[in-house]
Amino acid sequence: MTVQYKFPEGFWWGSATSATQIEGAANEGGKGKNIWDYWYEIESNRFFENIGPEVTSDFYHRYKEDIKLMKEIGHNTFRMSISWARLIPGGRGEVNQDAVTFYNNVIDELLANDIEPFVNLFHFDMPMELQHEGGWENRKVVDAFVEYAKAAFELFGDRVSKWFTFNEPIVPVEGGYLYNFHYPNVVDAKRAVQVAYHTVIASAKAVEAFREFNIANGKIGIILNLTPSYPRSNNPADMKASRIADLFFNRSFLDPAVLGEYPLELIELLREHGQLPETQPGDKELIKLNTVDILGVNYYQPRRVKAKETLPNPYSPFMPEWFFDHYEMPGRKMNVYRGWEIYEKGIYDIMINLKENYGNIESFISENGMGVQDEQRFIQDDEIQDDYRIEFIREHLKWLHRAIEEGCNANGYHLWTFMDNWSWSNAYKNRYGFISVNIETQERTLKKSAHWFEEVSKNNGF
Repeated sequence: MTVQYKFPEGFWWGSATSATQIEGAANEGGKGKNIWDYWYEIESNRFFENIGPEVTSDFYHRYKEDIKLMKEIGHNTFRMSISWARLIPGGRGEVNQDAVTFYNNVIDELLANDIEPFVNLFHFDMPMELQHEGGWENRKVVDAFVEYAKAAFELFGDRVSKWFTFNEPIVPVEGGYLYNFHYPNVVDAKRAVQVAYHTVIASAKAVEAFREFNIANGKIGIILNLTPSYPRSNNPADMKASRIADLFFNRSFLDPAVLGEYPLELIELLREHGQLPETQPGDKELIKLNTVDILGVNYYQPRRVKAKETLPNPYSPFMPEWFFDHYEMPGRKMNVYRGWEIYEKGIYDIMINLKENYGNIESFISENGMGVQDEQRFIQDDEIQDDYRIEFIREHLKWLHRAIEEGCNANGYHLWTFMDNWSWSNAYKNRYGFISVNIETQERTLKKSAHWFEEVSKNNGF
């Protein structure tokens, strides 16, 4: 077979997961509570089919068989996260030895199977005790995060060289403080901005701490869901709407993380509306001096916007949507199962932007994937025939390949996700994995896409 799309030597093929979404064992091994455990306790009705985070995909007990499957389907890398509440119950103080044993075992098992672990420190899972102190609104929580990061570097840095401070830090801002889809379910832009700002500070301080550890070949980065904001038209009003959407949802984290400073236009806009965060002396220098080495890019769908049709109601809470309306492009291609637009070229546009405006920072696709409900409908000969997922991955990879051909510094592709996992308030509604998980029996079954990906990884292309 001739490989038409050949990727660079040493390309990272793999998948991504997070602790809360796959580990289970929520009340085992000395783990403390995080905001998901707590929210599920008080409002289980807000979770699809009332399924909570206690068991999920039981990776805590089944990591050996799961890592064997990763090896089988061609993974050479795998991104996981550490549960802060598991490693340091309560978020501060003593390290939990059961957690150290578990994460050591997982890392060693990955390495024994020639799979390089990429480790992320925070994936939406604030320890509950720290949330009671205000979570990321509270600057003291930033200090606790830095201590947690140092503990992780110290414990696992002898075997892990790729580290990430945060995954999609904009999401807890949107979900927890603007649009009410994550705990603590606050709708308050001023608090949202403070949370976002402290997250940037926490990331910069973790980068600063990382530099003291001299980890062999060590690189530290951040993982951002970069969603290109496409204007409805080239009309200046539409163009401005898309620029402001981009400032709020992409550049608010991308610029400080990679360039070491915030976009002036964003600062001015927040100042004008009385939404600036509280800062401390030295913050500006801290952000400037502690930019990331590597950038993970999560991409699922584009954001399409147009100029506002009507002025915002002055009595409504301040929102990013004061400056743009969402736009549904006629004839767009859809994932009908999830209600999301599929626009493969977005991955190329992101990479070109990173090349032209962000120093062509070393990057990789850290998440991309397709969620589908009731995948059992597609079983034939005991296998889920997820041709739609194969097509989704393949078409995105073609655009990623083109970006690399044009000089973009992209080194890998990780699917979201390895096996069907628990997806926050959606629980198991949409399945994203290469591997199907029966949540009654925990049985794992490879989907058609898993076999396809194995071939892609083996040939370093397709």
